[in-house]
Amino acid sequence: MNENETRTESTHDTPQAPDVDGARRGFIGTAAGLSAAALVAPGVFLHSVAAAPRTEPVTSDVRWGLLIDTAKCAEGCSACVEACDRENGLDLQEPQGSESKWEHQKAVWIRKVKLQDNQTGRITQLPLMCQHCEDPPCVDVCPTGASFKRADGIVMVDRHLCIGCRYCMMACPYKARSFVHQETHGQLTAVPRGKGCVESCNLCVHRRDYGEASTACVDACVQEGHEAIVFGDLKDPNSVISQRLRELPSRQIREDLVLNTGVRYAGV
Repeated sequence: MNENETRTESTHDTPQAPDVDGARRGFIGTAAGLSAAALVAPGVFLHSVAAAPRTEPVTSDVRWGLLIDTAKCAEGCSACVEACDRENGLDLQEPQGSESKWEHQKAVWIRKVKLQDNQTGRITQLPLMCQHCEDPPCVDVCPTGASFKRADGIVMVDRHLCIGCRYCMMACPYKARSFVHQETHGQLTAVPRGKGCVESCNLCVHRRDYGEASTACVDACVQEGHEAIVFGDLKDPNSVISQRLRELPSRQIREDLVLNTGVRYAGV
């Protein structure tokens, strides 16, 4: 989230400074128009993507969400989790301390949950991530405004404002957020991470802002042949996700909280 700053500088007989910002902007503009990958240092590449970045502001005309058909979610499959890790640089995390300690401290944006019906014994597999609530509790408790909801329904964390108090983690009824305990190395440019910040699934927001039509977890699930996850605009009656929601009975996790989540589950 960018903020405009107004600066007042003294002009008492000081020599005119070179337009460093202008030169920097010119360089970036020139670099962006070059090849898809330019070598700038040994082993270091600058990548550009085929799609153009967003030029219009985010609006409430859309609301992004997911539908997960648990009947198609295969036991033992972790393709969505692994794809999320690769997409967001979570696979670059280095284990710290004992194995049991690391299991509690490593950042996880999607986790597979197993539900068992006490009456019938039926077991249901489902991926659980940030539910992108219409009225997110994490936003309500954040003292700095770091937790926020975009106009298009995506709930995010501004790492520049996050002070690591973890109030949002306590408020989240889905345990969907992680705290970054360690220094980050080799992080991805599109998904900056930082020690001392909280983070969670953001529906591949970097893809949204480049006009891409899917998420990493959806792509991986399709590639595995399960097609258990559908992504799309919940406000568009003609979108695939809206059509599937009309066809399949679905529900929210913790409907009693009346959060109007952007993630819905069929077969639960």
